[in-house]
Formats: sequence, structure tokens, C-alpha cells
Amino acid sequence: MRYVTLGRSDLRVSPICLGTMTWGQQNTQQDADQQLAMALDHGVNFIDSAEMYPVPPNQDTYGDTERIIGNWLSRHADKRDQLVLATKIAGNGLGYIRGGGDITGAAVQAAVDASLQRLQTDYIDVFQLHWPNRTSPHFGKQWPNQVRFTDVDTEAQRDGMLDILRGLDACVKAGKIRYCGLSDDTPWGISQFLSLSEAHDLPRIVSIQNEFSLLHSKDWPYLIEQCAHEGVAYLPWSPLGGGMLSGKYLNGARPDGSRWTLTQRQGLFRNTPQSEQAVAHYVALAQELGFTPSQLALAWCHQVDGVTSTIIGATSTQQLAEDLAAFDLSLSDEAQAAVAAVIKRFTAPF
Repeated sequence: MRYVTLGRSDLRVSPICLGTMTWGQQNTQQDADQQLAMALDHGVNFIDSAEMYPVPPNQDTYGDTERIIGNWLSRHADKRDQLVLATKIAGNGLGYIRGGGDITGAAVQAAVDASLQRLQTDYIDVFQLHWPNRTSPHFGKQWPNQVRFTDVDTEAQRDGMLDILRGLDACVKAGKIRYCGLSDDTPWGISQFLSLSEAHDLPRIVSIQNEFSLLHSKDWPYLIEQCAHEGVAYLPWSPLGGGMLSGKYLNGARPDGSRWTLTQRQGLFRNTPQSEQAVAHYVALAQELGFTPSQLALAWCHQVDGVTSTIIGATSTQQLAEDLAAFDLSLSDEAQAAVAAVIKRFTAPF
């Protein structure tokens, strides 16, 4: 396994990050144990979670994914220092998590303490903000005028970010977290956090995880260029487009137990006729190359310049083995050109 540095930190991470959001909903503790064993055997050392997991989120299962990880860590304490463990504080909108309020410095400190207890560990390597307090152009809201930037109180947002950084600083100084990251944010959000950190001598953001895939490449080039020059690790989540790029949902199929059979908080916003057509083209191309459709999507994501570590998730060890194998594959120049032709035809299918 070739390890890479996570932004401007001293953390060395695998280019594969094991996502855990199905643990506690579609996956049991036993399933999680098996996935962790397989991932570690493959050299994966980067694990990503969140306090609101599993998904779809609800009050009854809130925190269960972290508890599953904590249960595993309690039985494998000798492996803790071999892992880079990341988790996230939920943003506003979920009434059963701190009343659904904004992320604040105080909320950060409370969330860190709760996550540490559930994870059964003394420290979190990367503590991330799951989504910003302002509405951001993610989850299908990237189309013109869906988000009104001119209605946002810029100074109030900056003040909130500064308060958050001070809360993160308290946790770093207490030894509870090592580094800080963002999720579902924008170039403006990154730049504000970086400038506030520098101006006030507060912890620097080292990473951001955003949705990025063959179906959703809007972060290229502007956000990814900024990450490359600012030393912020870029971590794609949902590189399979919510499972769509596996091809399993083509022609309206809904395999038993699959994610799309569950109620989704944001709905099936990726499920459009254009996405269906794009996936059909990628499935055909994968067959020509001798890859599975999932492996094509993951191998492409891995080779995008500026990507640090790709977050993958699976509901079975069979899926996980298939996904892990994708990172040993290489797309030739001809294959890259064929992929690019489909991207140009279906640049923004959802």
C-alpha cells in the first residue's frame, strides 16, 4: 500500500478510506468486524465515520455506527495507533441532535466528548464538520438560484466559523482531537476557515470530503485546484454515486436490501434519466475494459489529480473485495479518453 500525507498534517493515510455509514442499519457488528479485518489486511488504515450515522439517519439509530467502531476498538486496542480515525459533527437540521441547532464552538466540544465515549478511544485523528451552517450547493442544490448566496449574512457566517475554530482549538489543546476537516463545503468556506485560522493562530483545516464521482464532478477544477495549492486533502465521498455507478439500479432495479430500497433523507435526487443513460455507457465501457462498473468508477476517481484518499463503503465483504481491487487497476490513456467522452456528454446528469 502506498500511503499519502493528509494535507498539511503528519498523518499518513491509505489512498482508500473505509466509510462506515451502513454499519448499524444495513450492516451488523459482525459485518463491520469482517469489513475491518479485510480492509486492514489490505493495508487500509483510514476509517471515516460520523455521529449521525448510520444512514438514513434517525433518532433511534443515532450514534450506532460510532458505537460499533468503539466495540471493535475495545477488542483491538493494540491496533488503535495504526489507524487514522475520522468522524464528523452533524450540522443543523436534525432536531434530535442538540436541538437541530447550528454548529458552534460549544457544540463541537460536546460532540467530541460524546464521540470519544461512543468510539471508546482517547482521541480522534480528524474531526470534521459534516456540513456548514449556511445552506451549501450540495445534495442536488448546485443549479443556479437554488441557493441564494446574496441572502447570507457574510459577517455572521465568519463569526460562526471563528467560534467553531475556537471550540476545535480547545479540543486540540486538550488532546481530544489531532486535526480538523470540512465536509460538504465550498471554496469560499475553505478560504474563510484558512484565513481565520492564520489570523487568530487556530487549528488549520487539513482536509475536505465532498461528493465526487463520474456522475458528479463539479469540484473539478476549481475546488480541487484550491485544495492542491493550499495543502488541503481532497477526499471524495460517494464515488459510486450512491451505488448507481455499480449498475445495480439500471432499468428501475431495486435489489433487496440495497440503499435505494430505504427512505432517503434527501430523496433519490441522483435518479434521473440522464444519470441512467450515463451509467449505461459506463457499464458498457467497463465490460470492454474487463473491469466491473464499480471498479471503473473507483479506478477513475483514484487517478484524478488532486484526490488524496477515496472514501468507499460496502454492505458485504464481496463488495468490499471488489472495491479494494479497483485501486490496483490503472486506466490507460485510451481508457481515460473514453471515460472523458462520456463525462463530456453527461457532465451534470443530476
